Amino acid sequence: MTRTTVAALGTAGLITAAQLGLAGTASAAGDATQRSASADKPSSAAPFAKATSSGCPIDIVYTSRFYIGRGGWVTGNGLYFGIKNKSNKKFTNVKFTVTNVKNIRFGRATAKGGKITHKTSRTITVLDKSFSGKAKLGVQVRTRLLNKNSYKVKFQVRGNGWNCAVNQGTWGN
Repeated sequence: MTRTTVAALGTAGLITAAQLGLAGTASAAGDATQRSASADKPSSAAPFAKATSSGCPIDIVYTSRFYIGRGGWVTGNGLYFGIKNKSNKKFTNVKFTVTNVKNIRFGRATAKGGKITHKTSRTITVLDKSFSGKAKLGVQVRTRLLNKNSYKVKFQVRGNGWNCAVNQGTWGN
């Protein structure tokens, strides 16, 4: 979907603002992504994706620049995936799930702002029973890329008190 098509559909009111934001971000991320076959060069993606439909007061955030070491492991503490509450409202039972779509495996994970309720090498779910205004919820996870040029994860968000779509897009290349 080109940016012109996204703008035309958005103007016609045929897609929601969240879909418009994710399509625009995916298009921009596709243009800005550098693929690195060398372990010495950084891989990068767009700095963050946004889910901004009316009634959905969250932004999805993730690591924008990282290095790949030996064996395909991301150096440092791995990758960060999370959500940020843009409103001052409090939401309950917020679950943020990151799932492997293509060529990613997860290692040790640390929750930020909640607790990990489900963790496998392919899926991580973080729960916050009381997601306050302007709060953050996410996971820092050691990550292995099975293919440095082709990888992807998808995001799902569930919670009470908002009108957000469950599927919130993807990250990767």
